[in-house]
Amino acid sequence: MKSEKKWIPYAFLLPNMLIFAIFVGLPAIFGVVYAFTEWNGLSDPVFIGIENFVTIFTDDEFWSMLVRTMLYVIFVVPLTVMSALALAWLLTRGLKGSGFFRAVFFLPVMISFIVSGLIWNWILQTDTGLINFLLNTMNIGSVEWLSNSFFANLSVVMVTIWSRVGFFMLIFVAGLQSISPALYEAAEIDGAGPWKKFLKVTIPMLRPITLLVIILSFIEFFKTFALVVSLTGGGPINATTYYVQYTYDTAFELGNFGLGSALSLVLFVIMAIVTLVQWKVSNGGRV
Repeated sequence: MKSEKKWIPYAFLLPNMLIFAIFVGLPAIFGVVYAFTEWNGLSDPVFIGIENFVTIFTDDEFWSMLVRTMLYVIFVVPLTVMSALALAWLLTRGLKGSGFFRAVFFLPVMISFIVSGLIWNWILQTDTGLINFLLNTMNIGSVEWLSNSFFANLSVVMVTIWSRVGFFMLIFVAGLQSISPALYEAAEIDGAGPWKKFLKVTIPMLRPITLLVIILSFIEFFKTFALVVSLTGGGPINATTYYVQYTYDTAFELGNFGLGSALSLVLFVIMAIVTLVQWKVSNGGRV
């Protein structure tokens, strides 16, 4: 009787599996196929072998964009992880109003990237933005937040951290609350102060969660798109055009869907390699 009901759990999974196969699996397979074709989205695709990949890896603009994307990720990932850990540690100290501040820091996570980008685009405008209004009030002078390459990248980093730090903060909060108080009591008996307990107990116990946050944030920030497009539009002069926007522009602005598919496949390979390296370095998540 029991063996006859083994199919029931799989029957509940079937609708989700079908949806995943139709809307994720099939497009992914078609994307791999189109990466080896010349296709403008209207005519029939023409198989051209690895020509798209040769075009990609011999294009100076691609390497410039890739370096720009890597620099953005290298800055924003550690800053986000450290900010999230610091906030989580402070908000689990039993301070008054910690519940309120958790909600405040998590609130930006609930706002869509496009809305967040548009809000900060208004705040950072050179002539009419709120930030420059406050700076002028203090006689500091205006800053070209979105029309200067350096400040545009700085603005993207700041807004990215603002929009996502609350999400990773909650993950760290869950990790901190799972650490046994007995470990801290044992450390106190050995004479450890707050800072030593943080270094010798908190950090080691949070290593698996820290690895998870690093991997998730790296993948998410490397694929950043909507927030940057609505904030800077990729400008000024492509200074904030990162990988996914470059792929989008290639496919939909230039009408080269074959090359766009090849760029997506290269992105998938980069993500897989980075994740495997991080997994290997962390000894399979048992850092």
